[in-house]
Amino acid sequence: MKTQVPVQKNKQYDVEVSDLTYQGLGVAKIDDFPIFIEDALPTELVTILITKVKRNFAFAKALTIKRKSSDRVDPVDGAYTQTGIAPLQHLAYPAQLTFKQHQIQVDFDKMKVPVEVAPTIGMDKPFQYRNKAQIPVRMINGKLQTGFYRKHSHSLVPIEDFYIQDPKIDEAVVVVRDILRKFGIQPYDEETHKGVIRNIMVRRGHYSHEMMIVLITRSRKLPSQAEIITEIMDQLSEVKSIVQNINSKNTNAIMGTRNIVLYGKGTITDQLMGLDFEISPNSFYQVNPTQTEKLYQLAIEKAELSKDDVVIDAYCGIGTISLSLAKVVRKVYGVEIVPEAIEDAKRNARINHIKNCKFVTAKAEDQLAKWQQDGLDPDVIVVDPPRKGLDESLIDSVAEMGPKRLVYVSCNPATLARDARLLTAKGYQINQPIQPVDQFPQTVHVESITVFEREDSVTD
Repeated sequence: MKTQVPVQKNKQYDVEVSDLTYQGLGVAKIDDFPIFIEDALPTELVTILITKVKRNFAFAKALTIKRKSSDRVDPVDGAYTQTGIAPLQHLAYPAQLTFKQHQIQVDFDKMKVPVEVAPTIGMDKPFQYRNKAQIPVRMINGKLQTGFYRKHSHSLVPIEDFYIQDPKIDEAVVVVRDILRKFGIQPYDEETHKGVIRNIMVRRGHYSHEMMIVLITRSRKLPSQAEIITEIMDQLSEVKSIVQNINSKNTNAIMGTRNIVLYGKGTITDQLMGLDFEISPNSFYQVNPTQTEKLYQLAIEKAELSKDDVVIDAYCGIGTISLSLAKVVRKVYGVEIVPEAIEDAKRNARINHIKNCKFVTAKAEDQLAKWQQDGLDPDVIVVDPPRKGLDESLIDSVAEMGPKRLVYVSCNPATLARDARLLTAKGYQINQPIQPVDQFPQTVHVESITVFEREDSVTD
């Protein structure tokens, strides 16, 4: 029997907003039928226009807010909402922190794993924090433009001030854009798969202020290459490296696999946790250094490490957590699937004269199983997985190895909660509040630290 849906597309309704989804959409219900509303906050009374109707829910946009939430603030720029750069910019920052704490609690409640979630650790200045930008370049009305895509589209919205990025990076993007215009460089055209420049990437060291410019091109040939390099060097004094990355594929992936160093050594250096790190164009390096240091410091404290401990760092990247841990333990084993990241990690260990780290290129779940077979007996395992969370076989290996503690650094509360249920079934407990840390203010994303303790080690 066909279910009767209580709303129709393109019709208006008055609703009261009761909640926010993990994507930052307001939630209202008509006859228990959920409607997800852009730019609407809990407690608000809103006139909405239904934009899409599905069998079990609908989407709408807010036309008029008849009663405003006390947490609503004026948006800085509508373009940040249109493009998804800052989807929570209309929500006061203290309320953003509460939203993120609540989101973790909701995901654990769904999984029926009882936990306490501590208040989110925020930033004093919750904007201009990103140390890396990847900005699309496209032709708009006959002019080369930089900006960001409108949500769910490939339509570029020209933007010069990105609000959440280091302002020196925004400045550099505009300088490079104007140089490319001056030399008539053709932007990439997705439909014809022609043109030269696809994206401009800028990285800037938070402490070092060293800057890297990466020109991501479709073709190997970059017209006026020497002149472009000279102009960038003349106008941007912080630039220590200029790299051309070639991505000739007809793909949504931003970067290709081939880098050509046009100026400098192809890396920049920055500091984190008092250590030096070399960062290459393809390196995964946390984009919010201020909050990353808080996150890592908390992870080290919560791991309750001693100088005799052996630690495994799964998903070790370029070694940021591993090398921070190495200062306080006997030995750290790091594993990462990206070979270039492991080369970076080994180099970073050498730069910092750290000799008690061993880095291996492999899938984390495969390597943990191998180490377990080899009899490696870690005291603590640290995991910082991608958004998809942990592979079940990795959880099995953790249980087999039986470390006293597993410290889980998560960027996705939903997969964290799912993995927590599996780990508790394997004899691990969460005995302290989960600690959210706001790495991405003005967005819906949240990082957190959860400590799992082996049940028998709790009573030891």
